[in-house]
Amino acid sequence: MSFRNVIAILIFVAATLPASAQHHPTLPHSKNKIVVISHRGNHVESPENTLASTREAINCGSDYVEVDLRTTKDGHLVVLHDAKVDRTTNGSGKIADMTLAEVRDLQVFNRNKKTHRIPEFKEVLALCKGKINIYLDFKEADVAETWRQIKAAGMEKQVVVYLNKEVQYQQWKDAAPEVPLMTSLPKEVTTGEQLADFLKKLHIQVLDNVANHELVKAANSHGVAVWLDVQDPKEGPASWNEALHKGVQGLQTDKPAEMVSFIKKLDTN
Repeated sequence: MSFRNVIAILIFVAATLPASAQHHPTLPHSKNKIVVISHRGNHVESPENTLASTREAINCGSDYVEVDLRTTKDGHLVVLHDAKVDRTTNGSGKIADMTLAEVRDLQVFNRNKKTHRIPEFKEVLALCKGKINIYLDFKEADVAETWRQIKAAGMEKQVVVYLNKEVQYQQWKDAAPEVPLMTSLPKEVTTGEQLADFLKKLHIQVLDNVANHELVKAANSHGVAVWLDVQDPKEGPASWNEALHKGVQGLQTDKPAEMVSFIKKLDTN
């Protein structure tokens, strides 16, 4: 299915929701003037999507840790970006074909050869509670079970959900209408008027990767934040300044400690 068709379905679904079901979620509190999002955790020294990288994202003062959510063969929620474990572990195969016990046997290595493992979502929730917000990149998981674990951890006010598929919008609206949602803007939306129509039908709180300054202003005028991905081996103050000149409210980075320092210096100038 094309992305255009996905968005068309999302818009139709949103338009059919009764007014009573259309809540107005608010974003979690952020410490920094510009929202700093640690891409898969602070994985400069620790491997991505591990408890170690999440802990380092907390320690460096990030506002959010970006977490990728997937499901094991026996229904357990785990944190992993790829559908397969080949790139990041000593194993191979799809995470969806593995039991939790098999996943626990895998080792994740980093440069200094310390071993790590793929964490369960509930472990990440427990680690983050009261310390850092979660940008939940919702890959492959059951919405009801995800929301149950978020509530069990007392993290209801510390999560933003990024939608990857057309069915996820209504699933989240039905299960947890108070949770703030995030999505990407369709390529065909290029004007303020088109953006306004999109936002009337799709009730989200954050747009991802809108790089046009006028569209950023238009989104902000409707109370919608814009967060921009800047993660890159060459990212730094020059690229961060360029992104901020577009008027965005948040940046997702692979260098969160450096970015936090950069943002703090902006506040003192």
